[in-house]
Amino acid sequence: GPDAPLHWECAQIEAAARQQGAGGFRLKDLQSPGLYRPLLVGVLLMLFQQLTGINAIMFYAETIFEEASFKNSNAATVMVAAVQVVFTAVAALIMDRAGRKLLLILSGVCMVVSTAVFGVYFRIVIPAPGNSSLDGIAPPNPSIPPTENDLAWLALASMGLFIAGFALGWGPTPWLVMSEIFPARVRGFASGACVLVNWTSAFLITKEFHHLMDLMTSAGTFWLFSGFCILNVFFTIFLVPETKGKSLEQIEAHFRGTS
Repeated sequence: GPDAPLHWECAQIEAAARQQGAGGFRLKDLQSPGLYRPLLVGVLLMLFQQLTGINAIMFYAETIFEEASFKNSNAATVMVAAVQVVFTAVAALIMDRAGRKLLLILSGVCMVVSTAVFGVYFRIVIPAPGNSSLDGIAPPNPSIPPTENDLAWLALASMGLFIAGFALGWGPTPWLVMSEIFPARVRGFASGACVLVNWTSAFLITKEFHHLMDLMTSAGTFWLFSGFCILNVFFTIFLVPETKGKSLEQIEAHFRGTS
């Protein structure tokens, strides 16, 4: 706009260019707050994204609905996927208006509520370990048709709210924030580290989801995810900077503590 501090921005760009021209990235450079702070935020964003349980829940969605005694688990899974597509599109449309931080907080709150309610649902339907006909998350016997209980709609509503919340914030936003907070000279290393953390944690959580259901029951597993989502919200409030409308130089100054 006409009131933008052009001279200040030019000076910041020139300073950043001189700093990048002084040499390539070295591991000892991570001692600088302007590098290790955004790296820490990026890594934690990727870790917390997976600690919501999103990949495990999506991968086992049909079996979760069968565990929840939902009669038409195939149709429910398709509906959940459609919700994800719609709310991801909504997030793309409003992200630059609402801001990254607000969407992350709203997304986290939605997931806290949905996973907590899902846990309550499982606690009501399956009050004690071992009463489940599926023994954790094992595939049901195809010769025995599932029976739908009066609260099956609550399982679908909870799953829908969880997916909508994730798609609105914690799905796309961490990737966008990651691309905005890293200085140019460390962006390759930092992005690679964040992706490594993301997919490693996704693999481990998806792999151990079956054992969590056996160890903690269905209710306990979803309450655990709800606890992680609470941590997501506090992490966002206190540690994630708002990057909407800010230049790379302004974001770097924030992490260096000179903004």
